[in-house]
Amino acid sequence: MKLYESPSPNARRVHIFMAEKGIECERIAVDIRAAENLSAEYLAKNPGGRVPMLELEDGTFIGESVAICRYLESLQPESPLFGESGIEAAKVEMWQRRAELNFLLEVAGAFRNITGFFKDRETCVAEWGQVCAERAPKMLSMFDEQLSQTAYLAGDTFSIADITLAVALDFARMVKVVALPELPNIERWYGEVSARSSFGAN
Repeated sequence: MKLYESPSPNARRVHIFMAEKGIECERIAVDIRAAENLSAEYLAKNPGGRVPMLELEDGTFIGESVAICRYLESLQPESPLFGESGIEAAKVEMWQRRAELNFLLEVAGAFRNITGFFKDRETCVAEWGQVCAERAPKMLSMFDEQLSQTAYLAGDTFSIADITLAVALDFARMVKVVALPELPNIERWYGEVSARSSFGAN
C-alpha cells in the first residue's frame, strides 16, 4: 500500500488510526501548495483531488480519510474503532459526523477564508470565515455535554470519533483562527486521548 499525503488534519487522522491498528505502509508526499494534488496524473487516481489517498497493490485508489480508515479496519478488525455491534457502529458514526461537520469543517472554513491559504485556487470570503470562526467554539458545548456522561464521544470505548475531534482541536490551536473555550469535560477527555501512544504518530 502507498499513502499519498501532505500535512493536514485528515492525514493525521489516518496516521493515528494506522498507529492504533499497528499498520504501516509506504508514504508519498504530495505538495498541495504547488498544487500537485490538482495535476492530471493525481486527478486520474483521485478525481476529488484531495489528500490523503491510499493506493492498494491491485491498483485500487481510496480517497477520503474516513474511507481509508474503514479499509484499514477491515485489515485489522481487532479493537474496532468504528464500533462492534450495530448500535455501537451507529453511535460512532453519529459522533464522528458531528465532530467533522460541526467542528472540524467550521475550523477549516475559518482558516481557509480568513488566512487565504488557497487564495490562488479558490474564492476566499473573509466574512464567511468569521462566521465559521464564531460558530466553531459554540459547537463544542454539545461535545462537552456528551463527555460529562461518557468516557469517550460514542460511549465507553475509544473510536474514530475521538480521533476526529482531537485532531480538529489540535488543528484549531495550531492555526489560531478560532477562540476555544475551556470546557472541563473536553479537557479531561483530551488529556486522556492525547496521551495515547498513537497520537505521537507522524
